[in-house]
Amino acid sequence: MKTKSNLLLALFACFMITACSTSVERLDSQEQVDLSGAWNDTDSQLVAREMIEDSLSRPWITRFITRTGNDPAVIVGTVKNLSHEHINTNVFIANMERELINSGQVQFVASATARQEIRDERSDQAVNATQDTRNAKSQEYGADFMLQGQINTIIDIDGKTQVRYYQVNLELISMQDNRKVWIGEKKIKKLVRFSKLRQ
Repeated sequence: MKTKSNLLLALFACFMITACSTSVERLDSQEQVDLSGAWNDTDSQLVAREMIEDSLSRPWITRFITRTGNDPAVIVGTVKNLSHEHINTNVFIANMERELINSGQVQFVASATARQEIRDERSDQAVNATQDTRNAKSQEYGADFMLQGQINTIIDIDGKTQVRYYQVNLELISMQDNRKVWIGEKKIKKLVRFSKLRQ
């Protein structure tokens, strides 16, 4: 009887260990996975790609090249998260920067944070680097346009069903005279049905 009890106890312990263990599966980084219906990496990549492609297909870029003979220099400014949920806008900004640089149609200027770090390094070089290897100050490339925007949401809920609506608005602004040369808008709508077992 005691042996049977010990066996049952051992089986129960094995069951509990198995039931409580964590399972990890590696996925392709390009695979689309949507677990909660919230903004995710797929949304960030798709919206960045589509909006940058749209911006670079508009007349402002041709007009600038015709007038100056140069590719425009662009910097990405602030993208505000005005949504109901936490969205890492740094990831979205990085996705847009990648699309801009890889397009080959614009020159790209580093962000304010990155520029400050580089300026600190140049100041250090002025004191510590040899004259033939140091980089001089006041040689930075100025941006011609700044890209700014915001992410908004509207959440409609009925019981365990939600419609999650995302709207991303971006504006490209001339640094010379504050003119808006492009305004882009991307909308995403998701229907989310939660399991009856979910609390």
